[in-house]
Amino acid sequence: MCIRNCAGVVSSTWTDPGKSGTLADTNTGDEYRLTLAGWVGNLRWLGLAILVLVLDLATKSLASDALTLYRPEAITSWLNLTLAHNYGAAFSFLADAGGWQRWFFTLLASGVTLVLLVWLFRLRKDEWLTGASLGLIIGGAVGNLVDRIRLGYVVDFIDVHYAGHHWPAFNIADSAISCGIVLMLVDAFLMSRKRATGAADTEQQ
Repeated sequence: MCIRNCAGVVSSTWTDPGKSGTLADTNTGDEYRLTLAGWVGNLRWLGLAILVLVLDLATKSLASDALTLYRPEAITSWLNLTLAHNYGAAFSFLADAGGWQRWFFTLLASGVTLVLLVWLFRLRKDEWLTGASLGLIIGGAVGNLVDRIRLGYVVDFIDVHYAGHHWPAFNIADSAISCGIVLMLVDAFLMSRKRATGAADTEQQ
C-alpha cells in the first residue's frame, strides 16, 4: 500500500479580473491539488464516503429492528442474516478485553480517519482510483466509529458460510473498507508499473 504525504497548504489561483474574475482551474498534477478547485474536485470522494456511511447505518438499523440477536435467518444456502454485536475489532479481535478496547478503537479510528481525510483532499486530479479507495475506507471507518461511540459495539449482520464453516459476521462498513483496501493495492501496483515503464523509457533514450 502506497504511503503519501498528507500535509500541505491550500492556495488558490485567480485569472485576470479584467477577463473573467473567476477561479482558474488550469492546474494539473501537484499544482492542482494545492488549489481551491482541487479541493472542490475531491469532494466527490467525500460524497462517496457519505453514501457508504448512510447505507451502512441504514442497514444496521434495519437489521437491529428485524433480527433477533445471534439467531440466523437463512437467505441462501451460503448466506444468513445474523445479528451480532462485536465489541472488538475485525474478526472480534480483543472482543473480551474488558471494555477499555471501546475507547482504544474509537481513538484509533478517529485518528486514522482524520489522516485519510487530509490525504483525500491532497489528491491530484488524476488520482481517481486512490480517491475512490479513500472514500470507501473513510465511509466504512466512520460507520463503525459511530457504532462504537453510540452503542459501545459494532453491529454486524452478514453471515457468509460454506460447508459448515462461517466467515466472521460483518456489515456494509466492513465490506466498503475491504473494497477500498483492494483498490488501494491495485492503485499501488499500477503506479509501480507506471514508474518502471517510465524508467525503462528513460534508459532507452
